[in-house]
Amino acid sequence: MRRLAPYQTGLWLAEYMDMRCQLCRIYRSTPQSQLLHHQAPSSLYDVTDTPPTRIALKKHSFLTNIRHQANSYLSSGLLCAHCHNDITWLPRPFEVDIAPSISLSIQASTYYEYPIRQAIRAFKHQEDMTKLPLLLHAIRQLPRPHGCHRNNSVIVAMPTTSQRLVKRGFDPVSILSSQLSKHWQIPLWHGVERIDNTVSQQGLTRAERLSNLDNAFAIIEKPPVKRLLLFDDVSTTGASLQALARAFISSEQTATINAQTHNKYHVFAYALAHGNQ
Repeated sequence: MRRLAPYQTGLWLAEYMDMRCQLCRIYRSTPQSQLLHHQAPSSLYDVTDTPPTRIALKKHSFLTNIRHQANSYLSSGLLCAHCHNDITWLPRPFEVDIAPSISLSIQASTYYEYPIRQAIRAFKHQEDMTKLPLLLHAIRQLPRPHGCHRNNSVIVAMPTTSQRLVKRGFDPVSILSSQLSKHWQIPLWHGVERIDNTVSQQGLTRAERLSNLDNAFAIIEKPPVKRLLLFDDVSTTGASLQALARAFISSEQTATINAQTHNKYHVFAYALAHGNQ
C-alpha cells in the first residue's frame, strides 16, 4: 500500500475530519445567515492592511462573483462562506513580454496580503504544514485553462536550486503544484532545472530580478506536449515566470532552426498569490 507524505495526511484530516473553518475556526456547517453576523477578531480581518482600491474592487465585484464564490466554497470544504468571500477575490491577470510580439499572461488565485501572506511565509520559511489547507483552498480558485487536459498539457512547477532545497529541506512550490495537478487532473512535468548561481528574488527591484534570472533555467528534456502551464507560489513582478517562459521559447526557436519546422509552445502562467513580497 502506498504511504502518504505527512502533509498529505494533514490535508486529509483538515478537509474531512476537521469540521471547523481553517481560518476563523467557526464550524463550517453554520448557516449562512449566522455567518454573515459573525464578527471575526480585528486581528483576523484588518481592513487597514488592504489598500482602498482593493476594497473598492471587492465591493464592485461582489454582486457578479457571489454566486460563483458560494459554489466554490461548497466544493472545497476548507473555509466557511464568510472567510472564503473575504480572501478569495481572483486578481485580474497581468502580462509580461517574453519575446517580440509574444506576451505571457499571469493569473494568480489571490492577493499577497493578510492572511494569505502570513500563511505563505510560515509555510515556506518555517515548514508550517498547518497553513497548507488555507493555501490549498486559494489554489482551488484558479480557473482551469480552457482546452487543457491531461493528454495535451503539463504543469511546470517553478524549479528551485539544489542549494536552496538543501537549506530549506523541502520544496514548497513542488507541494503546491502537486495539489494543483490533482485539482486540474493535469500531470506535472520535471524537465527543467534552475541554475545554482542565482539569488533569492525577494527584496529585489524589477530590473535586478530580470538581471538575476538571465540564463537561470535549463531545459534538460523536450516537453511531451505543447501546452505548458507554469506555476509559482508568489508572483511579484512576474520576472521568474517570465524567465522560465523565455527558456522554453528559446529552446523552441533553436529546435525550429535545426529541424526547419515550426510547432509553437502554448505557455500559460499561474501563481498562488500576486503582490509585493
